[in-house]
Amino acid sequence: MLVEHTTVDVMAIWISPGHDFRGRHGLGRLEHGLAAMDSVQCHAGKGIVDDRYYGHKEDYKGQITFFDEAVASELERNFNLAELDRSLFRRNVLLSGIELNSLIGKRFRLGELILTGSEECSPCYWMDEAVTPGAHEWLKGRGGLRCRIVESGLLKLGSHELEVLS
Repeated sequence: MLVEHTTVDVMAIWISPGHDFRGRHGLGRLEHGLAAMDSVQCHAGKGIVDDRYYGHKEDYKGQITFFDEAVASELERNFNLAELDRSLFRRNVLLSGIELNSLIGKRFRLGELILTGSEECSPCYWMDEAVTPGAHEWLKGRGGLRCRIVESGLLKLGSHELEVLS
């Protein structure tokens, strides 16, 4: 169910200088790591400054990616994982307070940013290696959200108003 206006929590923000999995089929994972950030500058049409996808290509649908804390918690319970490092999902922002798939195809404001929800951030088979065996299949339909940045701004940890614009 889509909520027009709500408060959400940005619980974590990560950027990475390079791709660990993209284009790596049959070659093994790289280890670029993720840097936890308190805030990031997001540029319209480009992405997050200093992230691996910044300026990737024109109108790229994944300029910023989100993952739902509720999904991470449910995965922990279903796979009996003691404590799952949320950065393993390789999404930029860990968010709580809204069902991310409800934002697909929507234009919305999150703090200073205006974004459009492009599509689900579909999990790939690497999730079985990065997270836990079986995660790839389990995450289908709840792998996160890819967005385009429509209006630039600073995204910070903490509570923010999320307003669906259209």
